Amino acid sequence: MYRFYVVLFLFLCYPVLNAQSKKLPFQALDVFDLEWASDPQISPNGSQIVYKRNGFDIMKDNSRGNLWIIDTDGSSHRKLTSREVNESQACWSPSGDRIAFVSTTDEGAELYMYWVTSGQIAKLSQLETSPGHLTWSPNGKQLAFTMFISEKPPVLIDMPAKPKDADWAKPARITDRLKHEADGRGYMEPGFTHIFTIPSEGGSARQITTDNYDHNSRLSYSPDGKTLYFSANRIEDWEYRFNNSEIYKVDINTKDITALTSQDGPDYAAVASPDGKLVAFLGYMDKVQAHQNTVLHLMNVDGSNRKIISKDLDESISNISWDEKGKGLYFTYDDKGNSKVAYITTSGNITKFADNLGGTTLGRPYASGSYSVSNDGTLVYTQTRPEYPADLAVIQNKKSPQRITHLNDDILNYRELGTTEEVWYNSSFDGRKIQGWIVKPPFYDATKSYPLLVENHGGPILNYGDRFTAEIQLYAAKGYVVFYPNPRGSTSYGEDFANLLYNNYPGQDYDDVMDGVDYLIEKGIADDTKLFVTGGSAGGIMTAWIIGKNNRFKAAVVAKPVMNWISKTLVADNYFGYANSRYPGQPWENFETYWKFSPISLVGNVETPTMVMVGMNDLRTPPSEAKQLYHALKLRKIETVLVEIPDASHGIASKPSNLISKVAHTLAWFEKFRD
Repeated sequence: MYRFYVVLFLFLCYPVLNAQSKKLPFQALDVFDLEWASDPQISPNGSQIVYKRNGFDIMKDNSRGNLWIIDTDGSSHRKLTSREVNESQACWSPSGDRIAFVSTTDEGAELYMYWVTSGQIAKLSQLETSPGHLTWSPNGKQLAFTMFISEKPPVLIDMPAKPKDADWAKPARITDRLKHEADGRGYMEPGFTHIFTIPSEGGSARQITTDNYDHNSRLSYSPDGKTLYFSANRIEDWEYRFNNSEIYKVDINTKDITALTSQDGPDYAAVASPDGKLVAFLGYMDKVQAHQNTVLHLMNVDGSNRKIISKDLDESISNISWDEKGKGLYFTYDDKGNSKVAYITTSGNITKFADNLGGTTLGRPYASGSYSVSNDGTLVYTQTRPEYPADLAVIQNKKSPQRITHLNDDILNYRELGTTEEVWYNSSFDGRKIQGWIVKPPFYDATKSYPLLVENHGGPILNYGDRFTAEIQLYAAKGYVVFYPNPRGSTSYGEDFANLLYNNYPGQDYDDVMDGVDYLIEKGIADDTKLFVTGGSAGGIMTAWIIGKNNRFKAAVVAKPVMNWISKTLVADNYFGYANSRYPGQPWENFETYWKFSPISLVGNVETPTMVMVGMNDLRTPPSEAKQLYHALKLRKIETVLVEIPDASHGIASKPSNLISKVAHTLAWFEKFRD
């Protein structure tokens, strides 16, 4: 076994050099060398950008991030500080003379200040836990932030005193909360997140909210600095009405809180207009369905005259920010697998500014990214293409974007990547147009026949797009044409398209995937005798559903699936969130429907050799789900193997070595059945 993995490692990392291009395909170890930009923040005068430059630490097997600063024209690119610690949440002062940020220390994360002229830094705080949502007051004298404050857990018994030097078991862990664990975090300590302020010159933090509700939201000052706008779920029965939140304002001096909205659904991301007369926010009235578009609202600062201004856009809106004059807002949205930055006037007229936002998730081609706008309208955003992860791009005077960083040229200029092509085809179920992408192997030869690897995305209400993806490039580098579709249920094709899985999941999304496979075979791009399929989370559900519906694939890798909606719904960290929005009622109220849509119901049909993969600490699709498939296939004597990733949560590939391991195991399994 040891020899097998050594050979596999060499096979992945040292492919044969192409004589014509003198480049190598993308290699597994290249993952550790990749860098990407995130959270760019442009100075008020539009001259400089501070951003987080991310990369991987090969020795510690995790990600790292330092703050860098660069002039808007791409010059004077340098590290903000000389400290080799994680830094984040950079935030320019209103006058542009200082940058507040958060940095790790030996005692935990703290608030720091950087003076632009002198380059000096100072620690401002001594906090109990890590600060979030850092926000400047308009006069630059205060910083607002959020912070978690722990509470004591419930106590049911009085244990007798432990004898001196006795070695007793740890005490029982007791919880009485609806939400008590979270994937990637594990057990959640009891407590609540509150709003604080602190002088920008340092000093004691002052707690603004005190009630037992979470106030973990974006913060926005009124122009006079006397009020903070935020979102929270401060309603009666808040635990069970978990999809609700409202917009509030709090008087910083008196700490009086006023509710400004009251609709049933999530209202959040409140931002006060520059003149202080309006508040913009995101949300929707909850109709209890699989997906609803998030829309942009405006209202007066007292909550009156509320209206939706984004009705003409049939997509969800994110990341809103006012322009300097208060005539409209910038925002982001996804359209047909590509993320955009746009502008909307207060009357609802929309202008697109930039395509290709993203590139801050490296594994698979999901939507991501952020932007920032200066007072003069200069816009900076994280730009990605299939050829590179997030770099910074700048738009000035409404001209074409100018890419000002090239963080991975030292690696990718010497690699031959697979080319990404968009494909459209018709659904055999209802004729709808379905979009997907193929990535062809490096040095692709159209006269040759290639195996097809289908990669199903998670969610399922998410989207893949024409973005950089390390995992799919590694698959392509091994000679596979990789197909990743956006079947019905995917976002960025309108609310109705994403909601087609309501009470019907998995449903005709299966047909959409298989129609794409048939389209590629018909076009001569894929070899019908060499089909392989994989996917994680919802993609794992789809993969398990596919092999339960047909035996066309030579091998499958089912990663972190839901196999049984009845068991999954009651043990996952988000167990309380499935009833009615996925299927009507709770599992014990609608057993037949929950079972009907469970891939385990089809396991008696499976003949495909199947690898099952899961993180051992996964709380979203727990290992018990993966084991149901593995155990069923073992009992049926179908060729199968269970791969359990130690210390991995639902995001298996969050550690770079796990990303490589995931791809390596998938390829090893497929190679076994390729010929």
